[in-house]
Amino acid sequence: MTDELSRNERIKEASDYLRGTLAEGLREEITGAIVEDDQQLVKFHGMYLQDDRDLRSERTRKKMEKAFSFMLRVRISGGVLSTAQWLALDHIARTYGNNTMRLTTRQTVQLHGIIKSNLKATMKAIDQALLGSIAACGDVNRNVMCGVNPDEGAAHAEAIDLARKISDHLEPRTPAYREIWLDGEKIAGGEQTVVEPIYGKTYLPRKFKIVIAVPPSNDVDIFAHDLGYIAIRDDAGALAGWNVTVGGGMGMTHGEPETYPRTADVMGFCATKDAVAIAEAVVTVQRDWGNRSDRKHARLKYTIEDRGLDAFRTEVMRRAAVLLQPAKPFTFTSTGDRYGWSAGADGTGHLTLFVENGRIHDVAGASQMAALREIAKLHDGEFRITPNQNLVIANIPTDRQAEIERIARDAGLLAPWSGLRRNAMACVALPTCGLALAESERYLPDLVTSLDKSLAAHGLSADEIVIRMTGCPNGCARPYLAEIGLVGKGPGRYNLYLGAAYDGSRLSKLYAEDVEDAGIVSALDPIFAAYSAERQKGERFGDFTIRAGFVAATTNGADFHNSTGAKRTK
Repeated sequence: MTDELSRNERIKEASDYLRGTLAEGLREEITGAIVEDDQQLVKFHGMYLQDDRDLRSERTRKKMEKAFSFMLRVRISGGVLSTAQWLALDHIARTYGNNTMRLTTRQTVQLHGIIKSNLKATMKAIDQALLGSIAACGDVNRNVMCGVNPDEGAAHAEAIDLARKISDHLEPRTPAYREIWLDGEKIAGGEQTVVEPIYGKTYLPRKFKIVIAVPPSNDVDIFAHDLGYIAIRDDAGALAGWNVTVGGGMGMTHGEPETYPRTADVMGFCATKDAVAIAEAVVTVQRDWGNRSDRKHARLKYTIEDRGLDAFRTEVMRRAAVLLQPAKPFTFTSTGDRYGWSAGADGTGHLTLFVENGRIHDVAGASQMAALREIAKLHDGEFRITPNQNLVIANIPTDRQAEIERIARDAGLLAPWSGLRRNAMACVALPTCGLALAESERYLPDLVTSLDKSLAAHGLSADEIVIRMTGCPNGCARPYLAEIGLVGKGPGRYNLYLGAAYDGSRLSKLYAEDVEDAGIVSALDPIFAAYSAERQKGERFGDFTIRAGFVAATTNGADFHNSTGAKRTK
């Protein structure tokens, strides 16, 4: 590592704690965009500048500015919203956004299509709902995820409590957010009165993601994230503490083998009273040890690869003044959601709905936004966003359950028969994501329909097989931990990955490159046939593709790029 800072580091350093020229840029009416440096800073405030790529060519031909708008991401610890908050976000989406709500793979809501002139009104409406977007993006700790586990009442309560405590503790302290968006007064004296006790002037080298899992469900994909906590219960079922995981991450760059996804290591066990101190220590070690000259090598996963887990653990314990104990045994059984009804400990019920790729909208035959609005108006419990882009209507009293289920069914929000579709996930990609190389959200439903025909022919329609697609290799939908992973390589072309573990503990392996639509189906059909004929009792699809010799197993990290390609094709 050299001492030369990357451009992003210099932007942060000169930003006056994330102010930049954002306030001035919002007043500039001649353009729907903001200047380039502020495009980096605005991420820390929870939003990205985007444009509609479907319209680029036409607008360029007409010598018009790109169709700029902002994607805004709300910070929702553990994905739990009150019905009043859900209604507020629904109203904002219809008033200022593009009439849709997008449930993300990190348990929050994205609002798309917000034009610059509506940003402040949008942010004030979010604030009035007792929500915010600070640090939902950017080089900071982002939205803290928490396992939903509807039937784990006490354990979920303890997990969500920890998620909120960690989130609050690691939230940036800069007053810039309230100054710019909520008309707060600037502190007299300026920069000298602003202190970021955890982040400092330049915040973290890259984004940072924290998750909390409650076994046996690994719905948060704990091994995909920088820092994780696994609930450990004693023999009586009470919470005993947390196993701590570090060093997971999904992103990589095509053609650059020095970049790779990595599954997290289990670093040790801590008591609940020490969990926040451990979180701060992990963050500050990454702040000080992370690579600030090369953003492609700046995530915590590379810090641990470079420094070693033992050295990292030692420094974390020194800073936290906590002695981590050896990790406790735990078992995960799946990464998916439990659809339908489950019983709450207090006699209420929880209904897990299916939201395809997280996109909630009103279309012909499926007025989902309207249906969820109706449910929220008659329901006094919670709306819980799952890490798989679905939604749990939680704590429903018995006398409301039939009506809420009817509304959900009429809107097409109950889980489909297809096991593949139930376990499908996609990032937004085109037309709004500037990084997308290929379609994802708009394409995966049709691909699943084609694959379902192949699965049906082999008697596998109801089998739970995890499929995920992203439009680029950054991996926002965690494709490298899917039994079938598809990663955009170019328009209409994807890399096909196989062999990840159903419980989220093992990365996949590249099976075929630059595959087009028909090629995806033809590549997978013989593997489905072999799985139907040769699988062992209880064997999952990802495990089978390795045992049957279709792909090599990935151990971790840089091994992701070794021994790639099809080892068997039929």
